[in-house]
Amino acid sequence: MKNTREDWHPADIIAAIRKKGSTLTALSRDSGLGASTLSNTLSRRWPKGELIIATMIGVPAWEIWPSRYYNANGELVVPKLRPPKAEA
Repeated sequence: MKNTREDWHPADIIAAIRKKGSTLTALSRDSGLGASTLSNTLSRRWPKGELIIATMIGVPAWEIWPSRYYNANGELVVPKLRPPKAEA
């Protein structure tokens, strides 16, 4: 079974964040990132950023970016995130 679902359009992702009362810039800053860091997630695969956005919107990342989470056989492939670094 091949994945036939399309990724959300970046404008739809931004609109969903706005509907939740925030902006991509504010979400980046609230996550301890640079102001424009999460915008990279709209065009490139970055599981950590995808998780931050998906959590904010309340939709699983694989529903927002199916092309990034389903293999050629249509099977869901969820990447393992590295645990946060311990603070010294």
